[in-house]
Amino acid sequence: MPTDLMRASARPATPGSNARNVNIVAMALTAALVALQLVGLMMLERSHAHAMQVSFPREPAACTERAAAPAPVIPYD
Repeated sequence: MPTDLMRASARPATPGSNARNVNIVAMALTAALVALQLVGLMMLERSHAHAMQVSFPREPAACTERAAAPAPVIPYD
């Protein structure tokens, strides 16, 4: 009676390791994408805040130009 029942060509019994590796890779890619989105959002917010600060100075500029002609009034019905 044979004592070793496994054949030489038989694979080890680990059917779930491939699926688990795929899940781990998918979770790592998802986490990396979320981190990149957060970094991009942070950079966008920073650039938007900087643009708003530049476009609205602390002291208003004096307007020296005058309108050449009054704007026409459009009558409404």
